[in-house]
This record gives sequence, C-alpha cells and structure tokens, in this order.
Amino acid sequence: MTVRTRFAPSPTGYLHIGGARTALFNWLHARHHGGAFVLRIEDTDLERSTPEAVNAILEGMAWLGLDYDEGPFYQTQRFDRYREVIHQLLESGHAYRCYCSKEELEAMREAQRARGEKPRYDGRCRERTDFPQGEEPVIRFRNPREGQVVVEDLIHGRIVFDNTELDDLIIARADGTPTYNLTVVVDDMDMKITHVIRGDDHINNTPRQINILKALGAPLPKYAHVPMIHGENGRKLSKREGAASVLEYRDMGLLPEAVLNYLVRLGWSHGDQEIFSPDEMIRYFDIQDVNKAASALNQQKLLWLNQHYIKTLPVEHIARHLRWHLGRLGIDTNTGPELERIIEAQRERAKTLRGMAENSAFFYQEISAYDEKAARKHLVAETEPLLNELKAAFGKLPEWSAERLHAVIQSTAEKHGLKLGKVAQPLRVACSGGTVSPPIDITLELLGREKVLKRLEDAIEFIRSSQL
Repeated sequence: MTVRTRFAPSPTGYLHIGGARTALFNWLHARHHGGAFVLRIEDTDLERSTPEAVNAILEGMAWLGLDYDEGPFYQTQRFDRYREVIHQLLESGHAYRCYCSKEELEAMREAQRARGEKPRYDGRCRERTDFPQGEEPVIRFRNPREGQVVVEDLIHGRIVFDNTELDDLIIARADGTPTYNLTVVVDDMDMKITHVIRGDDHINNTPRQINILKALGAPLPKYAHVPMIHGENGRKLSKREGAASVLEYRDMGLLPEAVLNYLVRLGWSHGDQEIFSPDEMIRYFDIQDVNKAASALNQQKLLWLNQHYIKTLPVEHIARHLRWHLGRLGIDTNTGPELERIIEAQRERAKTLRGMAENSAFFYQEISAYDEKAARKHLVAETEPLLNELKAAFGKLPEWSAERLHAVIQSTAEKHGLKLGKVAQPLRVACSGGTVSPPIDITLELLGREKVLKRLEDAIEFIRSSQL
C-alpha cells in the first residue's frame, strides 16, 4: 500500500500555526513512508473563502518548504462529482430528501430541550412519501440506527461511537451545494487517501464520515487526530499568540527551518533531541509517537531555535532570506558589502533576520540621523580630536583590513591613555549611527575606506555644529 496523506485547509483565513503543524505532520508521514502528500483547498464556503487567503496558504507552505506531490485541488471545481455521489446515495437508499422548514426544526429542538434531551434531528422525513410541491429539500444521510462506529485512532487509541448518538446529517443544502462532511468523504475516497491526519476538533466528524464511506463501499483510511496547540498560559490559542498567519513568523525574521523544528516538537519527540534537520524529521517521525495531550507555545524556545539556525546554517542560505528583509527596508544589497560577509559578522548576536537587517542597514544606506542618546554621549567636543586623528591615520593606511584598522585604534587609545572602548564607541557611533555593530575593526573593513572617511568627516561636522 502506498501511503497517501492530505492537507486540506479552508481558505476562510490564513495558514496559522496549528494548520502549519498539521501540514507538517502529514508531509512527514508521507515522506517517511515514501508516499504522496496531497494539497486540497476546501473552498466550498463561497461567502468566506478568498483568493487572498488561498495565496497566503500556498505562499506559507512554499516558505516552509512543505512541497506537495499532487494538487492543489479545489473543491469548487468538483461540484459535478459531489452531485453524482449524492444521487448515488439517494438511489441506494442511503440518503433521503428532507422538507422540514426552519420553524419546524426549531420547534422540534425546543421540545427536545424541554424534555431534557440533546437537540438533534429526529429523522421525521426518513420514510416520508408526501413531497411538497415547489419546495426545495435538503438531502440528509440516512445514518444507521443500530450498532457502533469504532475508530482505531493512531494517536488517541480506540474511540467508540454509538450510532444512536449520530443524527441524519445534511449532505446537500436546499440550493444543491454539498456540505463539508460529504465533500471530505468524496475527496478522500477519490484521492485514495490512506491516512487522515488532522486536528482533534474533527473527532466527532469521523464516525459520520466513516458511515458515509461504508455506504459508498469505499475503503476506510486510518485516522490520527492531533491535539490542539494552546497559548503559553495553557488556554486556547489566540491569534496574537499564534500569529494570524504563519507568514507573520517570516515577517518577524524567523527562518523556516526554525519554525519547522519548533512545530515538530509541539507534541512529538525523539528521545531528548531538540534540534532536527528536515531529513532527520523524516527519518524519525512516527505519527503514533504524537502525544495525546495539548501542546503549549513557548516563544522563547522558538527564538532560541532561530538563533541556533542563524548561527549554523550556510551563509548562502541565510542570505536568500536576509535579502528579502533588507528589501522590505528599501535596501539594495548591491550598494554595499557582500551579504555573506555581513552575515558572518552579524550572525553570532542576531536573534532574528529582521533584527539583523535593521542592524545592517547602515552598511548600505547613508546615516540619516544618529541615535540621540548615543550622539549625546559619544559625539561631543572631547571626542572630536580622537576622530580627527583616526581619520588621518585611516587615510594613510596602505591596506584596508581589520587587522590594520585594529592596530590604529589600539595605538590611538594607548597614546591617549584610554581604554579601547573609549575610542571604539565614538568611532562606532560616527560610522554606524548607533552603539550596536559587529566588532569595530570588522565594521570598518566592511564599510570600506571611502565610506568610513566620509562618515568621520560628517561626525566631526556634527560635533562642531552642535557646539554653536
């Protein structure tokens, strides 16, 4: 048997962190078994589904590197197939037309509540033979009234449902459009899905879908219902905590490798290992090792993972993502040092790529304004002679290298009986605009002779104008 999994998001919102984890678990299960991963867009909610949400889902999966083997398939393009199956169920007696009005259904539920019963459709149209003229019925599935549905869930174990607890659900609305439980069953059947891995908020849908599959004579997939993700306070995850879209994690400056590594550890583990490459995830992942309990977000853990990957991934790979962040700041990376050299200089202290981009902007853009606090402390009358002296010495250097630049800074500090920082910090503010940069000698080397001399000249002029 070839393993086939699917990720089936509804484009009524963006790809959030819970959906991304579900996609990852499906992707890993398929890759681990050498099977196929299918992407299906469940867009039958015509009022709430949007092209923007579809694009965000596709973009989010591409950013995470969750490549699919088939799809994307769109349910709105399969309405003829759903109508065919509905007709098949009607012909076989597994479905029937229901003409109950909204008022009739509400009265039925009120009576049930008054008797202390669970409100549900009572099947009054199951054997109805008088069909009102001019009224469009809904189509209901004729659920068995005896026996049980047993789900051997790969995560939760055996779950048993009594058919007496399941009502005759609507599979087609009065306007003919199919409902969720029907379309999911038809798609899983037609696409030969062998493993349905989804959130455990779908557990109660599973017995209904199994009964429809049995009525169609289709093989049953294996089910694995993944527990929810909670916020750091242990409560239901809010959009603020989980990010409305997984792309917000990209915008925050996180690497996709860090997000994937973080997601896979939300409910799954392999010994005490914390860091997993995608290849290791595929090798070790087993859906049956997923915990039954809900997981909780830990943003500090996510940032720690991101910092690890910034430090360890090849600079060429990081450069591809950092270039995007610099582009958002309006920076053309062709106007400054090679991006790979910037990454080597910045990676040890950067927690996010967004922060790295912001702290590297001065390499490519002119300084429009100095950090006010830094300038007040370091660009003052007492430091003007030092900056003048450094400017003259730098201009005479036969070789522009970090080693030569460091030697000049060191000798200037010794000459004036100062600690190195007393010279380096004014120099850093003059050349970067603030007090944060890579080591000063590396910073100057990367900026280049022309920019350094020009910025020292500007800083000296700033000091003089401030004294007027």
